[in-house]
Amino acid sequence: MTNNFALPAATIAALYKKRWQVELFFKWIKQHLRIKHFYGTSENAVKTQIWTAVCVYVLAAIIKKELALSVSLYTFLQILSVHSFEKIQLFRAFQHAGDENPDQQSANQLNLFNT
Repeated sequence: MTNNFALPAATIAALYKKRWQVELFFKWIKQHLRIKHFYGTSENAVKTQIWTAVCVYVLAAIIKKELALSVSLYTFLQILSVHSFEKIQLFRAFQHAGDENPDQQSANQLNLFNT
């Protein structure tokens, strides 16, 4: 497009601006959605997978807001992925999400050393 001298400079600049928005969108997808690879190669398959991932992301954000959780959305999604097949209340999975003290031992954890 940049070699098309028939177009005015403002049109070329507008095209680059739109292209930059597309680049930013794909950067956001890579950073926030968990799409490692596309399962299909058709346009419909790619759009379906992206829309499904966006829907999951938005639903997770809504649930996080409804539960008034103080953890980040990234942490929320990580905990959801760990507890996805456990039969526990969703709020209980996040009760100790802010506790990041690895020195505390669980009540059912065996102590190998008497220290």
